[in-house]
Amino acid sequence: MTNSRVAVVGGGIGGLCLAQGLRGAGVDVTVYERDRTPSDRLQGYRVHIDPDGSRALRDCLPPELWEAFLATSGRGAQDFRFLDHRMRPLLTLESRPVADPVDAHHSVSRITLRQVLLSGLDGPSGVVRFGKTFESYSRAPAAPGGTVTLRFADGTTETADIVVAADGGNSRVRHRYLPHARRVDTGIVTVAGKFPLTAATRALVDPALYEAVNMIIPPRGLGMFTAPHDLGGAGNAGNAGNTGNTGNTGNTGNAGSTVLPSGIGRTEREGALFDNTAGYVMWAFGAATGRFPGDLAAMDGERLRDTVARMITGWHPDLRTLVTTSDPATVSLLPIRTSVPIGPWPATNITLLGDAIHSMTPMRGIGANVALRDARSLCRALTGALGGGGDPVAAIAAYEAEMREYGFAAVRDSLRAARQFVDENPVARAGFRTFLRTAQRLPALRHRVFS
Repeated sequence: MTNSRVAVVGGGIGGLCLAQGLRGAGVDVTVYERDRTPSDRLQGYRVHIDPDGSRALRDCLPPELWEAFLATSGRGAQDFRFLDHRMRPLLTLESRPVADPVDAHHSVSRITLRQVLLSGLDGPSGVVRFGKTFESYSRAPAAPGGTVTLRFADGTTETADIVVAADGGNSRVRHRYLPHARRVDTGIVTVAGKFPLTAATRALVDPALYEAVNMIIPPRGLGMFTAPHDLGGAGNAGNAGNTGNTGNTGNTGNAGSTVLPSGIGRTEREGALFDNTAGYVMWAFGAATGRFPGDLAAMDGERLRDTVARMITGWHPDLRTLVTTSDPATVSLLPIRTSVPIGPWPATNITLLGDAIHSMTPMRGIGANVALRDARSLCRALTGALGGGGDPVAAIAAYEAEMREYGFAAVRDSLRAARQFVDENPVARAGFRTFLRTAQRLPALRHRVFS
């Protein structure tokens, strides 16, 4: 590789995946993260990793960390079901075992995934610098390929030849670099929580709620989603010596004798929300802001939980049990925001990935996967240019052209799904349920629409 220095601003999923790939290829890369420690900004819910995300992780991580990812994933091969609010089945999309874990879908704790991605990058000799809040940058000379000086809130500066903004939906780099790229409130609010999975709690609800991913389709204006993060009892991120079977079916909750690298295991943060060693069902309930009480933003977890329980009075009792049995400490308010797609911009040695450029709603569960896809694509572009004497700016231009197409398509699809999730039109909602029942009866239609 050349002596080019790459600065990644932000140590989230996409930024760390990129750093792992660049470092593995011999690129001089440094990650600047505003958190002061790895546990400052933990996110306590599961994340769904699809084959795009799996492929990015497999290609960017060293083999031992790819195996650690598989070993700490929840049980795979879960069906996806559409149910009405009385839990009457509308449509079931059956999962199928796959020969290669890279082609499988995985459920993983966000906390554990970040531990995997940080492995080997943090510590005194690592490439992640914590406590670095980005404030501004300048170029010298002021040209597309000029050296970039980064300024941080602690008064320090760093220089780099290439800068990657991976600092999330409120990206400070994007605000300066692409000030016309906006992120807006959708007017939709969700409340999410965790229903613990134990022998006792499994007996409280229908197995459909912990054996499959479920989209609940109530009459109108409301939506609910449930997804199990089932570690299978024996295997979890806290048992480094017995955490799953990384075999060939995509069911990775039982990894045999896999030994996890140091630092991957139980989080230091206390509380049920941040327990990354126990199974649970994540639930998310959403509606337009106006359907919730006016003081929603001021509610603690207990009041949020009770508010949702009241709003689903008359639904199937097992759905209410899912909510009311959740520890209030795991219940959070999640306003839904989205980026606004923009047209092409001139490529320079500054670029962006993940939520920093195409923040999307969570309604299709693909945001993390698109960020990982960005990381893989940009890693390939930069290593190809830096290792082969090419032009990094031209490589970034090619990456951005591809990223804008699939990234903003995902933004639009996710926003459409979010609006459908809380659709207030009773005719449209009834028509959708009728369509799902029809697709259940007609395999050809089901395959054509959902393949």
